[in-house]
Amino acid sequence: MSDEKQGVTRRDFGKAAAAVSFAAWTARPARAEVNTETLKIGLVGCGGRGTGALIDHLRGNDNVVLVGMADVFQDRIDGAKARFGKVPEIASKLAIEEDRCFVGFDAYRKLLATDIDIMIHATTPYIRPVHVAAAVEAGKHIFTEKPSATDPKGIRLFIEAAKKAEKKGLTLVAGTQRRHEKSYVETIKQILDGKIGEILSARAYWCGTLPFAYDRKEGMSDLEYRLRNWYSYCWVCGDNIVEQHVHNLDIINWVMGGPPAKVMASGGRAWKPRTEKYGDIYDHFSCDYEYPNGVHLLSMSRHWNNSHNNVSEAVVGTKGQSSCRDMAKDDRNPYEQEHIDLTASIRGTGPYLNEGVRVAQSTMTAIMGRMSAYTGKQYTYDEALNEDLALVPAELDFTKAYPVGPIPVPGT
Repeated sequence: MSDEKQGVTRRDFGKAAAAVSFAAWTARPARAEVNTETLKIGLVGCGGRGTGALIDHLRGNDNVVLVGMADVFQDRIDGAKARFGKVPEIASKLAIEEDRCFVGFDAYRKLLATDIDIMIHATTPYIRPVHVAAAVEAGKHIFTEKPSATDPKGIRLFIEAAKKAEKKGLTLVAGTQRRHEKSYVETIKQILDGKIGEILSARAYWCGTLPFAYDRKEGMSDLEYRLRNWYSYCWVCGDNIVEQHVHNLDIINWVMGGPPAKVMASGGRAWKPRTEKYGDIYDHFSCDYEYPNGVHLLSMSRHWNNSHNNVSEAVVGTKGQSSCRDMAKDDRNPYEQEHIDLTASIRGTGPYLNEGVRVAQSTMTAIMGRMSAYTGKQYTYDEALNEDLALVPAELDFTKAYPVGPIPVPGT
């Protein structure tokens, strides 16, 4: 039976789901406190993305100050400080104290034990669920980068933490900056209002070049190399469909009002040499996602050098089509806007934000595509989410061996 015969059109499905999401987004929990004092920030993960997020936060907000930092490696903290020193407009918002700078796998716990108000979190993805859960327990507001995890076990932990954060009235904003970008926000509102009619199909691409792959330095342990060359290993980054393509999948989930019902995917490794440097991940994925109302999404993601690049989204409706950002123009850097919205939520000058479940669902959308491609199986969303799959090693120790896993072969 068609959706129309059941009395529900595909557009109705998207609008209804989006309305529920919007209500959750705007309803401020009763226990949330309005904070008008100077907000103290702690940065966890001091590499390039972490320092970039911190600079965006300080540029976008007043009455905020960076007081502490945490990373597994000392040189990351040193490098971040050096980068901050080259951005004069944030100098007055730096109050970094050495007794609030911590190094090691337990550095995040030590920083969370201080009086920071906000944790800006930008470590490699594998550890994100653990750190976010700890920040919620410590009563901190959170900005966390995407993706939410690299496996279903991590997604379940992240969702649980996000729900606890909402009960506590803690703000949780994710690094899916398109959700704070005017061109996307206003265009998708018009799409959900029926501008292009009933949605019939969608496509999403992240087809680009390899971000990086580093050679192993002499004397570097297995674990240090995995963490520094992190984009080459599935348990650390989640593969390219999870680490990058999550942005595009999140846009289609936004339009559709939630994650897809199932996926059939393929993928492989076309050009990357089978060496430790390039790890165990694929370099291309093609996925056919199907949403609960029958709409299909064509998803493509790849890392191929010297090839055509395309990073975009599009939806087709009965009255036209849209790139999901073509009905309005941007007027502010979205990387700053997401941090402006974060502090507005904390201070009560804007809507309450808890984006945790939403970004976890989009991450799980990417993970289920990877799982389908790796195995050759079709997965439903619920099957993938509840699968007993944990990729991250239970123990992290620089003296132990962490061999590179085999490159997945579907059907085996």
